[in-house]
Amino acid sequence: MPRTVLVTGGTSGIGRAVAASFAAEEAEVFITGRHSGTVARAAEELSAHGVVHGVVCDAADPGQAAELAARIGELDVLVNAAGGLPDAGSGEASPLEELRAQWHSSLTQNLLTAVLTTASVRDRLSGDSSVISIGSIGAERKGGSYGAAKAALAAWNASLSAELAPKGVTCNVISAGYIEATNFFRGGMTDDRRRALVEETHNKRPGTVDDIARTVGFLASPGARHITGQTIHVNGGAFTTR
Repeated sequence: MPRTVLVTGGTSGIGRAVAASFAAEEAEVFITGRHSGTVARAAEELSAHGVVHGVVCDAADPGQAAELAARIGELDVLVNAAGGLPDAGSGEASPLEELRAQWHSSLTQNLLTAVLTTASVRDRLSGDSSVISIGSIGAERKGGSYGAAKAALAAWNASLSAELAPKGVTCNVISAGYIEATNFFRGGMTDDRRRALVEETHNKRPGTVDDIARTVGFLASPGARHITGQTIHVNGGAFTTR
């Protein structure tokens, strides 16, 4: 029987690659994003791989998260891929107000989206379901407000696993290193910065969205049923360099 999969932030980058991978396996896939045009376009393009539904949803909004859950029956895999760098400040507020806004943005995008989405579909998770959240190497190495939010994501995942694993639901975080061909850096990646990030790895290559998608696939497979409450580092060895 085909699995049902929900991927938040599934319109681009890692989320899109994950959605495409599950669709190719004949799963019924739901992807979310905040902008209707982007969601519709991504769902149409991904439908070439399989059955993909696009849902406009700001996962940090409790009402929208509840509406999303109402559209889904039993859920086999939840991938919390929504997230990103904090929004730029307006430059019109005081320094402390700007700092507060930055931290609110980071926590909202990278923690609350996962917490609220997971809570909204919790009753739809079966005894063989998997919850997989996309973290970051920045959680443990000078990641600022973004890294702090991803560190909180891992801490929340540990408590979530303690609650859900007795019911058969595995809960894990994938801590991604530098992943190429995403819009994460918003056009701010320089050649020097890229070279430095690649040089940090042991295998001397950038990560790809498929590296993460394949790891998600494994964590959602029967072979990973005894892996839960973990943070899996996928960074080519960069985590050990400093």
